[in-house]
This record gives sequence, structure tokens and C-alpha cells, in this order.
Amino acid sequence: MSLEWIREQPALWDAGKARIVGGAPGGIFDFGGVEAGAPLAGEWWRVDDADGATAAYAWMDTVWGDAEMLLAVDPAHQGCGIGTFVLDRLEEEAGRRGLNYLYNVVRPRHPDREGITAWLEARSFELTFDGILRRKVSGATGS
Repeated sequence: MSLEWIREQPALWDAGKARIVGGAPGGIFDFGGVEAGAPLAGEWWRVDDADGATAAYAWMDTVWGDAEMLLAVDPAHQGCGIGTFVLDRLEEEAGRRGLNYLYNVVRPRHPDREGITAWLEARSFELTFDGILRRKVSGATGS
């Protein structure tokens, strides 16, 4: 499957994000009340498939030398390797910035918390004592 990694500048709340990120089941993300066209914090990327359809979104924000991240794959595109593609691109972005870790927190109310945690752990994320899942960025030298 051919995928395109597109940085959004500026990142705005739009119909695609409302459908894929905002349309996720309750407990996954908390983007309630964002109006169409509103600017978004952090860095955002869109993943389009070969037909030009939006397949996923990714977000990254730098916090103390690490990168907090979010990824959301369109349900129609799940199970096709797009989530792993997004993680790989986020790691490349973090590496270019000299960051140490990618990290994510799977909310306690997430409807598939165990499944998502296992999915991230299968991709070299480690669960820390405080519930953060993190993976060392390739080539990172920090702790």
C-alpha cells in the first residue's frame, strides 16, 4: 500500500480530523468542543493512501526532550500496517529533532486499553511505573 506522509502547516481542526480523531469512541481522545478551522497545538501530519483518501493522523509535541504522540487510524484502514507506518514516521521526526523518547498514555477509559497497550509494547514501547508507554528514539543518546 502506497502512503503519503503530509505535514500540516498550519494544523487546523477540519472535517477529516473531526471524522477520524473526533469520531473515535469515547475515552480515547478528548477533543470535545473544537470548532472547524480552529488552530491546533503541536505538530500534525496526515497520511493519505494511494487513492488520496485520508487514512490516519499523527500528532507530536515536544516535552522536555521527549515527544508525546498521538495516532489515529481511520477504522476503514485499520489492520493494514498504517499505525506502524505512522509510528516509524514519528520516530524519524523525533530523531531529526534529537529527541530521546516517543511516548503515549493510553487513557484508563480507553475501550481497548489492553489491546492498544499490547500493540505499542509489540512495537518496542515499554510501560513505565507511572503508566506512560515510551520507546527510545533510534540514535538517541539521552536517558
